[in-house]
Amino acid sequence: MKDNKLKQMSLDDLWDLHERIGAILSEKIESEKKKLEQQLDQLARRVAELSPPGPERRPYPKVEAKYRNPDNPSETWSGRGKTPRWLAKLIAAGRKLDEFRIQ
Repeated sequence: MKDNKLKQMSLDDLWDLHERIGAILSEKIESEKKKLEQQLDQLARRVAELSPPGPERRPYPKVEAKYRNPDNPSETWSGRGKTPRWLAKLIAAGRKLDEFRIQ
């Protein structure tokens, strides 16, 4: 449409045209979105088919807890990994690690 025709249209006609254009745009955007999602799904399947399976992780035995929090007996530590906060606070306060050992 040319600008002259648009300028001659009434406000109601322009608003109706605006709503129809918005509806058509929404439909087209949805259809494009669906097409792109289908393409992404296809690409993801191809990548999954082509990529080799990762190395399997060997099973590690369960490690028993060696230390227990005296204030909260449900908190334990196996002695591996980062020292838990409760234990770090108690050690910083001057206590010894052996005091918390589970017998």
